[in-house]
Amino acid sequence: MQTQMLIGGQWCDGADGARIPVLDPASGEEIASVAAGTAADATAAVDAADRAQKSWAGVAPRERAEILRNCWQTLIAHTDELAELITCEHGKPLADARGEIGYAAEFFRWNSEETVRIHGSMSTAPSGANKIIVRHPPVGVVVMVTPWNFPAAMITRKVAPALGAGNAVVIKPPQETPLTALRVADLLQEAGVPDGVINVVPTADSGGWFDAATEHRATRMVSFTGSTEVGRVLLRRCADRVLKVAMELGGNAPFIVFNDADLDAAVEGAMVAKMRHSAETCTAANRFFAEADIADAFTEKLAAAMGDVQVGNGFEPGVTCGPMINPSAIESIGSLVSAAVDGGASVAVGGSAIDGPGYFFAPTVLSGVDPGASITREEIFGPVAPVIPFADHDAMVAHANDTEMGLAAYVYTEDLAKGLRTAERLESGMVGLNRGAMSDPAAPFGGMKQSGLGREGASEGIYEFCETQYIAASW
Repeated sequence: MQTQMLIGGQWCDGADGARIPVLDPASGEEIASVAAGTAADATAAVDAADRAQKSWAGVAPRERAEILRNCWQTLIAHTDELAELITCEHGKPLADARGEIGYAAEFFRWNSEETVRIHGSMSTAPSGANKIIVRHPPVGVVVMVTPWNFPAAMITRKVAPALGAGNAVVIKPPQETPLTALRVADLLQEAGVPDGVINVVPTADSGGWFDAATEHRATRMVSFTGSTEVGRVLLRRCADRVLKVAMELGGNAPFIVFNDADLDAAVEGAMVAKMRHSAETCTAANRFFAEADIADAFTEKLAAAMGDVQVGNGFEPGVTCGPMINPSAIESIGSLVSAAVDGGASVAVGGSAIDGPGYFFAPTVLSGVDPGASITREEIFGPVAPVIPFADHDAMVAHANDTEMGLAAYVYTEDLAKGLRTAERLESGMVGLNRGAMSDPAAPFGGMKQSGLGREGASEGIYEFCETQYIAASW
C-alpha cells in the first residue's frame, strides 16, 4: 500500500512530515495514514510537472497513445486489488468497486484512441489573402481536484485525456480516499507514464494547497469535480490568473415516471439511478416524480425494492449498499428526512440511521412529498427517495427544472415521442430515457446551469485539455 506522495517520479513525505488518517467508514476505524502535503509540496509538484510537460508534449501521438493503452491494461490487471482498496477506504460494495475500476480503466483505452485524432484544420480566408491554419496544442500543467465518491474513476476521467493531449498533471485527491489515488498513480508509472507527468499530493490544507498550486506561473488549467459550493470558491480563485477551468459539480436529478411506463422496469431503473455505489453519486436520482394515477403503485414497488436492499460492510456477500462516507453525511441525510416528514411526507420504508459501528443509513422512500420541500432542493447524496405525485405535465417539468442544478435526469415512458419531447424540455446536461444509468467514456459527461462547465469523455473530453491556436499564413 503506497502512503507517500508522488512528486517528479519520487515517493516522498510532506515537507513537515504530517500524516492524514484514513478511516474505514464501515467501522470508523483507522486503516492507514498518508503523507500530508503542504503548500510547498504543491509548488514542488507543479515545478516537476512543468519540467516534464514539454518533453511529454513532444512525444509522438502514437507513442503517447500506446502508453495510455498500457495504462488501461495495467489497471484492468489490478482490478481486484484496486477494488478492495476502494471498499476499504470508501465502503462501497465490492461489486460496485470492481465496476468502478472497469469504468476507470476504460477512459485510458478510449483516450488512447482519441490521442491520435486531435484534429486541426486549414482553409482559405474569404478574402483570399492568406490561409487559416488551426491547431490544438496542450494547455500545459493542469491542477486536478478529485472527490471521494469515485476514488479511481474521477481521476482517470481527467488524467487520461489530459495526458493524451500532452499535458502534465498535479492531483489533489480527497482526504477520505487517498489510497486509491496513490496506487493508481503508481500503476500508471509502471505502465510507462514518464516521471513528473503525473504527480499526486494529498493534503489536509486544501485552501493553502490550492492557492499555491494555482498561483504557480506554470499552472494553466484547473479541473475539479465536487460540490457546487466548493466549485464557486475555486472559480473565484482561478479568476485572478484567468485559468482555464473544467468543473463537474453537483446534481439534483429528477426521475420522471409517466402512467404508461412499465412500472417494473421503472423501479428497476430507479434502483440503479438511486442506489448504485451506495447512493453517493452526483448523477443519483434525487426527486421522483410519478404521475398521480400510478404514484401509489410506483411508491409501493419502490419501497419493496428498497426494503430488500442489504446494507452492511461492502466486503460481505450480498451487500448492495455500504456505509456513508462519514458521520456528517449521516447527520445531513437525517436532517433532510426529518424536515420532509415534518412538512407532511410519509415514510414508506426506512427513515433513519442504522446503529453503528460505521456510518449507515437505512434505504428510505418518502411518499407525498411537496415539490417545494427542502429535500427536493438539496443534493441528498444518500439512500433516500422522495416521491412527488403529479397530474399536470407542464407543471411537473417546471418543478423538475426549478433548481440551479442541471446535471442528470431520467424519464420512463412507453411513448418514445413523449419521452423525447420531455427530455428536450429538461434543463439537464444528460438524460436517461428508460435507462437508470448513462455514464460512458464515449459520451459527453457534464451539466447545465450550476452543475458545471465543460465536458468529460467523448471526443469533447480531450479538447478540454487543449488550446486553440490560429496561424495566418501566406506562401
